[in-house]
Amino acid sequence: MQSLPSHLKKYIVEQDYQRYTPIDQAVWRFVLRQLTKFLSANAHESYLEGLKKTGIDIEQIPRIETVSQKLEKFGWRALPVSGFIPPAAFMELQSLSVLPIACDMRSIDHLMYTPAPDIVHEAAGHAPILADEKYANYLKQYAQVAKKSIISKQDLDQYEAIRVLSDLKEKPNSTAAEIQTAEENFKNISSKINFISEASELSRMNWWTAEYGLIQSGQSIKIFGAGLLSSVGESRWCLSDQVKKIPLTVDCVKQGYDITEPQPQLFVTKSFEHLSEVLEEFSKTMAYRQGGITALEKILKAETVNTVEFENKLQISGILKNYKTDSNKNISYVQFDGPTQLCFNDQEITGHDSKYHLQGYGTPVGKIANLNLQDIKLNSKIEFTYSSGVRVSGVLIKILKLNDQATILSFDQATCLLNEEVLFMPEWGTFDIILAENVVSCFGGPADRQAYGQVEDFVASRVIKNQYSEAQLKIFSLYQKVRDMRQRDRVEENDFKELFLQISQHAENEWLLFVELVEISNLNNLNSDFLKLI
Repeated sequence: MQSLPSHLKKYIVEQDYQRYTPIDQAVWRFVLRQLTKFLSANAHESYLEGLKKTGIDIEQIPRIETVSQKLEKFGWRALPVSGFIPPAAFMELQSLSVLPIACDMRSIDHLMYTPAPDIVHEAAGHAPILADEKYANYLKQYAQVAKKSIISKQDLDQYEAIRVLSDLKEKPNSTAAEIQTAEENFKNISSKINFISEASELSRMNWWTAEYGLIQSGQSIKIFGAGLLSSVGESRWCLSDQVKKIPLTVDCVKQGYDITEPQPQLFVTKSFEHLSEVLEEFSKTMAYRQGGITALEKILKAETVNTVEFENKLQISGILKNYKTDSNKNISYVQFDGPTQLCFNDQEITGHDSKYHLQGYGTPVGKIANLNLQDIKLNSKIEFTYSSGVRVSGVLIKILKLNDQATILSFDQATCLLNEEVLFMPEWGTFDIILAENVVSCFGGPADRQAYGQVEDFVASRVIKNQYSEAQLKIFSLYQKVRDMRQRDRVEENDFKELFLQISQHAENEWLLFVELVEISNLNNLNSDFLKLI
């Protein structure tokens, strides 16, 4: 926690182990028992070994602190979070070799699959595979690429709709009307998405690899995706002939998915090294590596806070409103709307924060035909023209040199024109322009997140703790009695029968209690006729 950037600390919570009810512990045990039995033969070879190495035990919900101590041997650590956290925050944590683990536990109604992140999915799904060095390297590389991706306003709206819907489905006290309203909102938002962003494409790659990935192992296909490793139902379904198996290529980013339904097709990688090769192929198409007009177009469509970087490491972070080009299609002016930050090499420049540029920021870009910094004096009026035709005039009041290549000029009484179009007028205040020629990169989020302040892709929320009725608390006490009995060295038959009668009278619909009783009976060689009755 101490070494995390401050803007990430707000997502970290206390695990609060006492909040797990006896039913939660029984659900964990049931799911892990079912999974490990099946996955011993069908998961990638590193999975079961990874369970041991990361301290994941069938008998009880793991303490995330303990899992983290085990992961440190592989260069990772785990930290507890609450439910969904924004994709950008998740990826930045992962790029720092931190595995965020949702503390929440799926309900008994969602044993086979939960729509919301939970400790089964992330502790028993993601953590064990990190023990494989080649896979862990891919995951870290993926996170480094994903945190540079351009996420759109449409993506964020859809993410929030999914978060609300998933939380409602997992919450025991949600009404059918609440869920229906959330489902309609999700469908409405999804129907309005008119382009696929880089972040969406990368989320598809993540889905078909880290979440729902299969891997070729000799003549067999094995499971390595956490979504499959933590789902009793889908871990079996995915290997059947009913699911189409497709060799993994970069084209996986074109295949959408529905988180509420079993997947009709899955992708099979040749190896964990192949994952990195596919990732590298896709990253070459991204705005952070391409730059130029193609990159500007992506962030213009996104309508979110992103960063434009120039050849001299000067950077502008904000919401791109518009840009101009000359007759040769060279970028000649960029205009940002709302709070905008100027940075140099990912560090905010003093005096150029998002509060100073609160209403937006614009600057010419390109080669200047008639400006020699050595010949100009402060507080003198100067005029100069860019090769694009942009003309600037004003009283130079400040020269800020960050190094030999990076300079910011500040003008009073300034005018900026492109042909007859006015780009800046004297009454607008001080005109700060950066001296830069080429857009070499555009990437997601502010260059200096910590200094920029809150952005929409980093909003923190919390899963509301359940409030339990007296009737539910009585059921919990029965689960606790079964748990206590199972932990005895020897169970007496009379004690067992008495507990069975209590459960029959007060919890006849709690099927999981009876499953646990069957197991206790078998382990203690109790009366077989009584076992049939159970």
